[in-house]
Formats: sequence, structure tokens, C-alpha cells
Amino acid sequence: MSVAWLIAFVVFLVVEGMTASLTSIWFAGGALAALVAQVCGASLRPQLAVFVIVSFALFMMVRPFTTRYLHRKKTDTNVDSFTGRKAVVKERINNEAGTGSAILAGETWLARSAVEGVVFEPNTVVVITAVSGAKLIVKAVEPEHKVELPKEDA
Repeated sequence: MSVAWLIAFVVFLVVEGMTASLTSIWFAGGALAALVAQVCGASLRPQLAVFVIVSFALFMMVRPFTTRYLHRKKTDTNVDSFTGRKAVVKERINNEAGTGSAILAGETWLARSAVEGVVFEPNTVVVITAVSGAKLIVKAVEPEHKVELPKEDA
């Protein structure tokens, strides 16, 4: 039976080596533990129990850590990175008329308002809330700082 556990261990390692994410390393650890149990004289049932318990324990302990380690920071690419950026209205954005374009990073994009009924005039700075196909979905830019002026006594 030790040959079977050794073959299982190698197969799980090979499968793990062929994948980009952790998929079978837990089972390789379980197969190795079952091989050790077999060498120590355990019968088939305890070997299977050790395989299942060690595989499950490795999965439960290691998976959250490796998920955080392997996927530390998601970097938005392409149009995913546009959300939150500012653009300048080139052509009047009017959803009812189906018109509008904006300039983002020197490129002209079709643009629509995120809020129905809100119209943006040319040269207005807007912020991108989403990208739908080849259209930027935009809204008004929030003021960065609110300054309250003191009231004058009359």
C-alpha cells in the first residue's frame, strides 16, 4: 500500500505543478501523512482517516493564508481602471437625445450621464462611475473641499 500512497503523493504534486493556483497540494500532504501512517504499521482504515483528516486540516489552515498571499492586491486593468477617474466633456451629454462624448487620457469616448435627466455641457469635468461597452457612464464631480464663508453682519 505504501507504493499507492507514494504514487498518489507524486500525482497530486504533478497536478499542483501544472496549475496556477493551489488545487491539490492539500491532498499531497494527506497522501504523505497516510504513507507515514502506513510505514508506522497502521491498517487501511486508519490510513484513509489520516489522509482525509490531514487533507482537510491543510485546506482549512493554509487556504485562507495563501489566498491572501497570492491575491494581495488586485490591480485594475484596461477599462476597470477608469472608474473614479475624471474626464472632460467634449460634446454635450444628454441621455434623452442620446448624445455626448468625453475625453479621457487624450481619447474621445462616448459618454452618458449616470443620473437620468442630468445634462453636462462641453468643458465640464465629470467623474467616471462605470464603463458600459464603449460608453463612459459619468456623474458630476463632487467638490473636494467645502468652504463655508462667514456671514456678514448687516
